[in-house]
Amino acid sequence: MDILLNVVNNKKINEKITISGSKSESNRLLILQNLFPELSIENLSDSDDSVHMQHALSTKEEVVNIGHAGTAMRFLTSYFAVKEGREVVLTGSERMQNRPIEILVNALQDLGATISYQAKEGYPPIRIKGSKITKEKVQINGNVSSQYISSMLLIASKLENGLEIELIGKITSVPYINMTLSLLNQLGIETSFRGNFIKVLPKKAIKKQTVVVESDWSSASYFYSIAALAEIGSEISLSAYKKESLQGDSCLAEIYQHFGVETIFGENFITLKKITETKKATLEIDLKNAPDIAQTIAVTCFAENIACNLTGLHTLKIKETDRLVALHDELTNLGAAISVTDTSLHLEVSSEINSNISIKTYNDHRMAMAFAPLAFKVPINILNAEVVTKSYQKFWDDMQQIGIKIDKL
Repeated sequence: MDILLNVVNNKKINEKITISGSKSESNRLLILQNLFPELSIENLSDSDDSVHMQHALSTKEEVVNIGHAGTAMRFLTSYFAVKEGREVVLTGSERMQNRPIEILVNALQDLGATISYQAKEGYPPIRIKGSKITKEKVQINGNVSSQYISSMLLIASKLENGLEIELIGKITSVPYINMTLSLLNQLGIETSFRGNFIKVLPKKAIKKQTVVVESDWSSASYFYSIAALAEIGSEISLSAYKKESLQGDSCLAEIYQHFGVETIFGENFITLKKITETKKATLEIDLKNAPDIAQTIAVTCFAENIACNLTGLHTLKIKETDRLVALHDELTNLGAAISVTDTSLHLEVSSEINSNISIKTYNDHRMAMAFAPLAFKVPINILNAEVVTKSYQKFWDDMQQIGIKIDKL
């Protein structure tokens, strides 16, 4: 489905939106729930990724296909590796079969896991024979995707001797590692993270309990972008959020002050209020701890005619698409002066925005959602718009509520 986005009446916004539970928290908790059935979960994400995760955890089939769900691929690799007596072939979409998994597989094999490649070395599909793992120490580079590290942390307490992970070199995406450890701590599992060493102690069972998933901060980023482009005095309330968040993307509250957006924290909700114009100074941000919001920030900067230098983006090349190349190409079509490296993005001040440009989404949900707020500046086409369901089922409904007119092409 291709759609045309337009804002006919750019009036002051005053809306309330409810956003589904965090995909990151939900997928971690789903793994933990299958390891510890005493756990109940409320406000689960309704994203395609979490649906794939639930299906994969419940199916008895040998072949487990998780589609485009990268988090599921990584978390399930470790999960099935410790399911004694179970053998599966874990696979996914064509893009997923070109996203590397070797670093995680090597670490699990070092621990004693039985995993082999079914096609291309280093990539899914992979055959996993569940076995008892007794080794308790492993090394992995600290600058890899945090999902590799979290994948092992989630199963660590079920290993006979627990697990100690040594992170080699510089560590990135620390908030996502801390999210995993915090969830383990909530369940009563003892952990420590000192220097480059993470340790998780073994745990046979937990107390019966319910965890409520906080709403997704990555999904909130698109409303921050809209608030930045809206009239001064506009307000958007989002639920359910809390000030002390486990999610790295909660840094949005600080970053969007640059765009004149104040974040007001209430009881399980936030209100985004446009209070001043955007500062015209160049925005310099290291996003190594929150790479998923890079697309939203880049598009917001372009829309507000300011320059930005975004760094710490090395993981964007192995997402649903090469997000750095995709951003470069689509923003260039809109009239941006932009350059990218393997780890950074540099945007110059633009004088105008080309209208009625068709944005390719590359089967990447965040490409569709990051560009949608541009409708507050110019009419814009989004190709393959249904891709948003990967993380945000009601996205286009919520965009209409906020004032964006949507027509099918």
